[in-house]
Amino acid sequence: MSRKTIVIVSLFILTAAMSHAQDSTQVSKSGFINRYWQSLIHGNVDRTHEKPFDVSFALSPSYSREGGIGFGGSATGLYRMDMKDSTMAPSNVTIGANASLKGSFSVTGNGTNYFTDGRTRLVYGARFTRKVLDFWGISHAACLLNPTSEYIRTQFRVDADYNYRAGKCFYFGAVMSLNYTTASGIHAPSYLEGQRTGYYLTGVGASFQIDTRDNPTNPQKGLYLLLRETAYPKFLGTADVTNWSTTFILSGYQSIWKGALITGDLYAQFNSPDTPWTLREELGGAMGRMRGYYAGRYIDSNQVSAQIELRQHIASRFGCVAWVGAGTVFPSLMGFEWKNILPNYGLGLRVEFKHNMNLRVDFGFGKETAGLCFGFGEAF
Repeated sequence: MSRKTIVIVSLFILTAAMSHAQDSTQVSKSGFINRYWQSLIHGNVDRTHEKPFDVSFALSPSYSREGGIGFGGSATGLYRMDMKDSTMAPSNVTIGANASLKGSFSVTGNGTNYFTDGRTRLVYGARFTRKVLDFWGISHAACLLNPTSEYIRTQFRVDADYNYRAGKCFYFGAVMSLNYTTASGIHAPSYLEGQRTGYYLTGVGASFQIDTRDNPTNPQKGLYLLLRETAYPKFLGTADVTNWSTTFILSGYQSIWKGALITGDLYAQFNSPDTPWTLREELGGAMGRMRGYYAGRYIDSNQVSAQIELRQHIASRFGCVAWVGAGTVFPSLMGFEWKNILPNYGLGLRVEFKHNMNLRVDFGFGKETAGLCFGFGEAF
């Protein structure tokens, strides 16, 4: 075979290989896109008995009152430690990341793991955030008087609650919390009222729960009660004294007509009088209580809030909600004032992103405020 023939054959083989690689890449991309759309279109089907880990993800523009316009992505997965077990709800995990045009960014993860013994579960969450925020102070009184300032909050936080079921619906748990929060670029240092710009705090405690919900991520019936006591020892952090925190949550779910639920939630958080500002209660934000208020517009050591929500299934994977509520923050039980209670109400859209896991879009209203909230999972 001549050298010319060898060169021609080699070029032909190389061209064919490149063409095949390009076709393979196109097929690979096409397959990826197809799997992505299938995960969105059919993501609400429970496939945890078929595959070890059933995951869907989404990339989209984002918006929050605190961060402004941005771009984010999230992945939600369902799994079972025993794929043959159909008596428990599947375990779930959600991971997300977001960056905004204001310079804020966040990486978060949370979920619930149900162990194979059928009696124990681990509820956990972690987040790292850097947010450019408006600032009014660290007490309700200051927030009413101070003009708007600005600062940058950087936070790393991990929370875990390990529960053991004793009996049909009673749970006892051990609680752990790590919280490192610091403020920089503070335009008005006096707003911290003499406290440090940053704290590292470690919390340990215990919880008691009564849980008769049929599904924790999207309950259709049942009752949920949580009582949690957490201590933040002085020797496990940088606070000047040991601090205490008491959490009370009572939520109920009842069907009232076809496709409709009436739900209610009562939340109370009581902290030590000298609680560092990094642990104080903030009204509002996207977490589910007092939706529409800017997180940090009202802040103090304690909070009480309540809401009633009507949830109506529309068709297929879509639903809507309407709610009314009220809440306030205050320095102590003696400092609670009825006149400081703030109203809250709004409307929302629900899309079942994964099986019994909703994508939540809410527009909330309050006293001289309104705002849009996005999130995974119901507000409560």
